[in-house]
Amino acid sequence: MEKVKVFNLSDLKPQIGMKCFVGDKEIGVFLLDDGEVKAVYNRCPHQQGTLSEGTVSGHYVFCSLHERKISLEDGEVQPPDSDGCVETYQTEVENGEVFVWV
Repeated sequence: MEKVKVFNLSDLKPQIGMKCFVGDKEIGVFLLDDGEVKAVYNRCPHQQGTLSEGTVSGHYVFCSLHERKISLEDGEVQPPDSDGCVETYQTEVENGEVFVWV
């Protein structure tokens, strides 16, 4: 795995996703209200909606297309839906810079 800088922490706004590319991976990065930074594969497994454009609530993002609720902790689609999960990525904030491990 490789640690890659994706943003400055100051670029992120709480509860608003941002999209980045690391190699061929499209990643959604989220600054949560509690200060944690989470990163997931940026496409919903249902119909490939862009998760970084979705609504964030707590530690979940709701797909911008059909409101599938996805955990930013483990990438699992939440009940009552059951159509899979998305890959999650470890994040690190160091000296005001946001890194993702891919």
